[in-house]
Amino acid sequence: MSRSILVLGAGIVGVSCALALQQRGFAVTLLDRREPGRETSYGNAGVIGRSSLVPLNNPGLYAKLPGYLGNRHPALHLDWRRALTSPGWMLRFLWEARPSQAVARIAAMDGLTATAVTLHRALMQQAGISHRLRETGTLKLWRSEAGLAAARAEQALLQAHGIASEILDRQGISALEPSLRPIFPTGLFIAANGSVDSPGAVTAGYAALFVARGGTLVQDEVTALRREGTLWRVQTAQRLHEAGDVVVALGPWSADLLRPLGLDPKLDVERGYHRHFAASDGARLSRPVYDVDAAYFMTPMEEGYRVTSGVDLSRRDAPDQLRQIESVTQSAREAFPLGAVRGKTWRGARPTLPDSLPMIGAAPEHQGLWLAFGNQHLGFSTGPMTGELLAALLNGETPPIDPKPYAPGRYL
Repeated sequence: MSRSILVLGAGIVGVSCALALQQRGFAVTLLDRREPGRETSYGNAGVIGRSSLVPLNNPGLYAKLPGYLGNRHPALHLDWRRALTSPGWMLRFLWEARPSQAVARIAAMDGLTATAVTLHRALMQQAGISHRLRETGTLKLWRSEAGLAAARAEQALLQAHGIASEILDRQGISALEPSLRPIFPTGLFIAANGSVDSPGAVTAGYAALFVARGGTLVQDEVTALRREGTLWRVQTAQRLHEAGDVVVALGPWSADLLRPLGLDPKLDVERGYHRHFAASDGARLSRPVYDVDAAYFMTPMEEGYRVTSGVDLSRRDAPDQLRQIESVTQSAREAFPLGAVRGKTWRGARPTLPDSLPMIGAAPEHQGLWLAFGNQHLGFSTGPMTGELLAALLNGETPPIDPKPYAPGRYL
């Protein structure tokens, strides 16, 4: 008889965990209050970022703090009321940015992203949705001449991790993306990155694969988690579920379920926004582009051109703060002939820990409780490897990458 496991959360991380466990012969039930891929995993830029190595709180953050703290840069918005009422997380976040931590944290991100495109490609093939994958790379852009030095520094970092890139001038940028206006003197083309035309649909496709292989998908809201004897009991709005092991992959809602167990994972959120636009004058993009100075991604999606904003460090459920998305909308229109807005502005919350690395592994002193969350704004890239690592640890296998940097005990 197969060992039963409950996976809580049907975003990209939870679905990846469910598939990896199912592949190892476990009987998996996947629970979420919404359809798969409709929360945090829906709204990202759709990038599969092999090159996403440097965390937001890197040593360069300190020099940028004056602009960030005054909310004068679209890359980051800080809700001061929230920061002053709960300063602990912010202080840890700043402490983790010190130079002595940089090499180890970049290496940890490299472990999660090295096979990101490969894993996604395999899952899409198995799910029959390979048409959603683009392997056309990404293009990073700078608006000032100073960007050349930044591009060279990033190229050197990527090269040290075996990632090829190409520095482009205005002519090279125009040759790669003719519809971009010639306002960028420097670009960095990274061919190793992939992208998709709908991250929500990709996540839903992976969940459909899980069900087709015999997995159980339950749409119901999880309200409580408790241990009784040798079993974990998960209470939902409709019924009680039991299993010897449970995986908490609820993204920004994970801490809500864990605190009654005496576990405080130091989890916070990075909120983000997006808007979709039509293109005008026959303009098109072949890949995601990132405007460094204006702090937005613009990605061709099936809904139109998705423009995503920077990080909003506000309370998870606070009202919308639209300053950033308004700013990047104007900047994106300067760079590309966007047409009318399609649909409504979307807001989501990404789960973030102070060191910008996820928790992947067993919860200390809680047998059978496994944690997989904290992938911040890179969850779509790092979700598949998170699932593989979690499943290997749970199954007692040699892990595919070193699990120590992601061990839950570092914050529990």
